[in-house]
Amino acid sequence: MKLFKLFSAALICLGLLAFINPEDKRYERTYYDDGTLESEGWIRYSTKTDYWTFYHPNGHKSEQGFYAYGKKEKYWFFFSEDRIRTKEGKFVENKEIGWWLFYDKKGRVNHKCQLTKGIKDGYCLKYKDTKLISAEKYSNGEKVKEWTSFRAFTSENSLSDLK
Repeated sequence: MKLFKLFSAALICLGLLAFINPEDKRYERTYYDDGTLESEGWIRYSTKTDYWTFYHPNGHKSEQGFYAYGKKEKYWFFFSEDRIRTKEGKFVENKEIGWWLFYDKKGRVNHKCQLTKGIKDGYCLKYKDTKLISAEKYSNGEKVKEWTSFRAFTSENSLSDLK
C-alpha cells in the first residue's frame, strides 16, 4: 500500500510537470499604432532570444538577426525603407565586432571596416563602383594612416592583415 501511494504521488508530480513550460519560450509579434507589423521573434523569460526580424513602418524589413539573453549576437543585416541592404556584420553582446560591410544606395559595398565594440579598430577599405579607392587604418577610433591606392597600401601592409 505504501509503495502504491509513493508511485501515485510520483505520477501526479510528473503529470503536473508536463504542464509547466520550463523555458517559457514563445513567438511574439509587435505592431505599430496603425496595425503594421513592427517586429517578430522569440521571447524566453520576457527577453528576446534566437532569431528576430524588425520592420519599417512601410512594412519592409529593417533589420534581422539573433539575440542571446536580450543582446544582439551573431550576424545581422540592416535594410533601408526601400529594401536595399545598408550594412551587415557580427555582434557579440550587443557590440559590433570584426569586419562590417556598408552599402551604397544601389546595394553595392562602398566601404568595409574592422570594428571592436562598435569602434573602428583596424582597417577601413573604401570603394567606388566596386573598385578600391582608399584604405585607412584606425586604432581605437582614431585614424592612424590613409592610403589612396591599393599599390601604396600593399607596399606597407600584408593582405593577411585584412582577415
